[in-house]
Amino acid sequence: MRQLTTINQMPAPNHYVAYKPRPFKKEERGNVTILYGGLTWKHERLIQGAFHNLKYNAEPLPNIARDDLDAGKELIDVGACCPTIFTTGSLVNLLKKKVAEQGKSDVANKYVFLTAGACGPCRFGQYHESYAMALDGLGLRDFRIFLLAQDELDQSTADEAGLEINMPLSLGLIWGILCADLLTDLEYMTRPYEVNPGQTDRVLKKSIEYLYTIFLERPHQDNKYGTLAWHLLSGYFTRALRVVRKKWDTIEVDHLRVKTGVKITGEFWLQTHEGEGNYNIKRWLEQEDAEVIPPPVAVWLHYLLHPTIRKLEKRNSKGKHERLEHMALHALERIYRGTYNRFRKALANLPHELPDQEELLRLAEPFYHFELRGGEGHMLIGKALHTYHHKKAHMTCELSPYSCMPNTMSIGSMANVLGRYPDLLYAPIEVKGDSEVHALSRCQMILTEAKRRAKAEFEAALKKTGLTVEAVRKYEERHPELRRATYRVPHLGCAGTAANYVLHLANDRGLANGEGKPCLP
Repeated sequence: MRQLTTINQMPAPNHYVAYKPRPFKKEERGNVTILYGGLTWKHERLIQGAFHNLKYNAEPLPNIARDDLDAGKELIDVGACCPTIFTTGSLVNLLKKKVAEQGKSDVANKYVFLTAGACGPCRFGQYHESYAMALDGLGLRDFRIFLLAQDELDQSTADEAGLEINMPLSLGLIWGILCADLLTDLEYMTRPYEVNPGQTDRVLKKSIEYLYTIFLERPHQDNKYGTLAWHLLSGYFTRALRVVRKKWDTIEVDHLRVKTGVKITGEFWLQTHEGEGNYNIKRWLEQEDAEVIPPPVAVWLHYLLHPTIRKLEKRNSKGKHERLEHMALHALERIYRGTYNRFRKALANLPHELPDQEELLRLAEPFYHFELRGGEGHMLIGKALHTYHHKKAHMTCELSPYSCMPNTMSIGSMANVLGRYPDLLYAPIEVKGDSEVHALSRCQMILTEAKRRAKAEFEAALKKTGLTVEAVRKYEERHPELRRATYRVPHLGCAGTAANYVLHLANDRGLANGEGKPCLP
């Protein structure tokens, strides 16, 4: 009886309640600023142009700083991975600053945060709960967070919604991502070879600002189908990219510099990020005489199509419109790749092609099953093997957050891959946010061997063609177009740009050796 009385006197349990934001209404739109982040400054600036085009106030989070790691650790689960901690800290520090300037009530009512959601079993699907936990700690429980599903173009729910995730917005965001990807490729393939230091960054800045105005002035269409047709058929963006190409014509480069090709893969946020969140590893690699091959966000968007295609292929029951659905998905994939290639062509086909998702699946299948979802799934294995087999780089550097479940599986599977391909150079880097020396030293060990291979490859190309550096220099004097950043060096079976350049001059340009005869590889 005494035990029953004690139980009855216990306080009622405080059950967990999932975060649910207050409505963001259409009439608030002019007074509310949408905060967003997680990509590079280039992507975020063009995304801002797409928002401003539709009359939204939009502001990207500041670029990640070391202080954001400390702020995030104070307020959320200690088991969270560093991308969650960094992004939470960045949001928290920005809101603290705005609260100090405007007060809690104004911040809660005048700002909302838009973030991506829905990513299979990865903890990425619970990021927003960490943000909510941090907001509780700041006393900003009323601050509004909205999730943008990655696999839906039209998520409109009501005419009065303040944020209409519809076709004009979704296509604006996607086209902004594609254009920023292409400019990022140009950036990383140009900067290591620039003759005048800093010129690439200056031209990049001007190019992004020009494209921002292109997105800002994007014409509006009458309905969502008209919007889709205009984006797919109009030459509006390709004309703009041709203007950008002319800006890059002004950059002088030296393709005879021997650089080590490093393909970046890994967890989405870390591989995309440029800054302190991943130890500035891309810039560090460039300082170590590397040419970084960055991962386009477009590859991830392409990957999102394939689980649906696989599910359709594996479905046991035969639906009424199964064949039609299958054809529609494959048509959508061809349209997507065709659009990306159309943009590449406007930039002289300099940016890298998107890898074939079917090939990535086939390469990874003996080591990692495609139905193991989470993070980038089998793509991490597929990308490493694609880079190795096609000689796209001398080494692969995979960036993984501490304790990230999908990347832990990928790194474990790579042990089997390396057993099969022992000469594949692979550097798995675990990023905690505050162990820079350890992470970069691990990368340096693999990079040392990759540098040796890059130099040997270049010397072998010279020997094979009978050319010398001096002969190439004299030829360049007569053909200054070879030293433009927009001159395309074709891939001729070497991982390094310098070696491919020598083979190209001997083969395609017919440059003669010391005996006056064409040198063919």
